[in-house]
This record gives sequence, structure tokens and C-alpha cells, in this order.
Amino acid sequence: MAQAKHDDPENTLILETTPGTIVIKLRTDVAPGHAERLKQLAREKFYDDVPFHRVIDGFMAQTGDGQHGNGTGGSPHPDLKAEFSKVPFKRGIVGMARKGHSNDSANSQFFIMFDDGSFLNGQYTVIGEVVGGMDVVDKLKRGEPPSNPDRIVRMQVAADAKQGTDA
Repeated sequence: MAQAKHDDPENTLILETTPGTIVIKLRTDVAPGHAERLKQLAREKFYDDVPFHRVIDGFMAQTGDGQHGNGTGGSPHPDLKAEFSKVPFKRGIVGMARKGHSNDSANSQFFIMFDDGSFLNGQYTVIGEVVGGMDVVDKLKRGEPPSNPDRIVRMQVAADAKQGTDA
């Protein structure tokens, strides 16, 4: 049941953040459309230098607004149809944020759970799970928004990151 950190580099994201590196395994089995969107945006460098604009202790850290950086924006691509699953929101789960109460409005923003959030189960799309660097997630500066927010310095698909790192 335990999975290696890079057992599927095409479906693993590496987030280099100001406090350290976070590795996310995408759940293509439950949210293939959302997984493709995150990989597409990572490859477009959409997430580079994007802040964690909403970080609530005991709940989650939200990022992914490469348009405005404050939680009001999305990407140039259309919103996604919800891909709800039975995967529970627990510590380390990555979910897609959306606009208001519209189920089919996720676009680019996502959040990482600090703790269990069963009240989100079946309400938001689970897109992945942190498989490395949860200690880094715990270090993210809190606030809505934090006064000097931590940022995604660079986000890459692991398969792409391996290219050029073997110097």
C-alpha cells in the first residue's frame, strides 16, 4: 500500500517553495482531468513565484493563483468539471479550490490539508497527496493572506525535473 515518492514521475509534482521542497503524487485514478491541468500549468510555469495566499493553522494552505496571487484569479484555461471521489480529506491530501458554491469552477488553485477535514469530503476534488515534505508544509507562514507569504519558487512535473539535473 505504501508508494515510493517517485514511482510515477509523470504524475508527481515537485514544488520548490521558499521553506523547502514538497512532493505531491497526483491521483490520476480519481481526478484525471484535474491532474492534467496541474501538470499543464506546471509545464507552462504558471505556478512559478506564486504565493500561498491563504494559510489557516489546523486546516489548510492554499496557493495556485498565478493570475493575481490573492485567491481571486485562475488560469487562461476553462474551469474544470468536478471529479468528486470517496478519498477522504486528511492530513497531506491536496484538493482543488473552486469559486463559491459552484462545483464545476475549479481552475488552477489548490490546497494542502494540515489536518483532517471530513467536512470537505465529497464537496471538493481530491487531486493528490503529499508524499514528501509535509514538514515543509507545516512551516508555511499562516495568514489570510500571510503578511510576507511563502511562495512556490518553481513547480515541475518530476519527469521533467529529472531532465537536466544529471550534471
